[in-house]
Amino acid sequence: MKTIFAEIISIGDELLIGQVVNTNATWMAQVLNQAGITVVEVTTVRDDRQSIWNAVSTAMSRVDIVLTTGGLGPTKDDITKGVLCDYFHTRLVEDLRVRAHVHALYKNRPEVLNTLTATQWMVPSHATILPNRVGSAPIMVFDQVESRKSKVEGHGHILISMPGVPHEMKIAMNEQVLPYLTERLELSADIIHRNVVVYGIPESTLALKIEKWEKNLPKSMHLAYLPKQGVVRLRLSSYGEATAEQIDKQIADLLPLIQENVIATEDVTPNMVLGKWLTESKQTIATAESCTGGRLAALLNEQSGSSAYYMGSVIAYDNSVKQHVLGVKADTLATDGAVSEACVRQMAEGVRKLLHTDFAIATSGIAGPTGGSEEKPVGTVWIAWASAEGTTAECCHFSGDRAQITQNAAMAAIGKFLLQQIAKKQ
Repeated sequence: MKTIFAEIISIGDELLIGQVVNTNATWMAQVLNQAGITVVEVTTVRDDRQSIWNAVSTAMSRVDIVLTTGGLGPTKDDITKGVLCDYFHTRLVEDLRVRAHVHALYKNRPEVLNTLTATQWMVPSHATILPNRVGSAPIMVFDQVESRKSKVEGHGHILISMPGVPHEMKIAMNEQVLPYLTERLELSADIIHRNVVVYGIPESTLALKIEKWEKNLPKSMHLAYLPKQGVVRLRLSSYGEATAEQIDKQIADLLPLIQENVIATEDVTPNMVLGKWLTESKQTIATAESCTGGRLAALLNEQSGSSAYYMGSVIAYDNSVKQHVLGVKADTLATDGAVSEACVRQMAEGVRKLLHTDFAIATSGIAGPTGGSEEKPVGTVWIAWASAEGTTAECCHFSGDRAQITQNAAMAAIGKFLLQQIAKKQ
């Protein structure tokens, strides 16, 4: 079965000046890979005719599918549609279905239906137009598999142009683009990935621990280390060269080597693992945060259904809140300070009692860049975990800027809690 190769072209000045983070390409690459399409290149270009033309021409010469996002709005800097028209030797014509859709989309906002919006229902005459249910920019498919008489340069088969707004692009991919590609092409089902999520061990230490296992991997399998915020995702992959059973056998050999650090054997985040465990065990959790300022709460409630286990948080940034809301003793604050084991223990116990939960996590530290001392430098964070069985606490040290310190501390609060629960089972 032929491997299908794809390239993603992201269009927009805002991506190149750092005003907008290009999350589209990352998400698209993941879902394309899951569908059996191998992404070999991701390109970002500005809103410039020649730049778009060159990127499309290069991509069409080397891959089977080219996917573009961005530059399809109604304003003058959105030039993608015009460039593609010229590239594919076609012209813009009015599409009555797109026109009706745009009118229905903005029926309660008549001020939006102006001369610029009218350009949205002008589409290339030789393109297949797929519906964009949630936006005005149509999804355009230039399918050379369908039309071999095209005069287009290069050897590419299909180019699909999608809107750049992330939620529009995701709906377009799921509802239109992937079904279209699945029907049009014989997609490979032989790309296999297996993931093991590890926490509490540095990447280099992990590599040394599994060195012998890794060296003995068959050439048909490829191991990737994907670290982020203290979490390392090990991804074992095969691109049509190994069976699922063969890969599963290798994973089974790996797990005993790192069992004390494994928090999941699928591609999930630690907060997803914690949420699933709390839901299944019908237990609840609350948080008390100082230095993390709500980041821990955000991680715990980002999953749908989190109301079943996450009861709430107290953002006790000021010492008066620690004392009068959470019950931290005045003597503790005066003697040990807010960034101390005694304080964070009392914060965890206080919020657990206040919100009547099975578990509670508390954080208190120095996120910087100011406020540090020789005794308690920037990056010092105390974390406590409270339950009916008792309270434990740990002093952690994180590096980086303020955002990195608080994000890593919030992730550590979850990751270390999971490791505690894993240890109890072993």
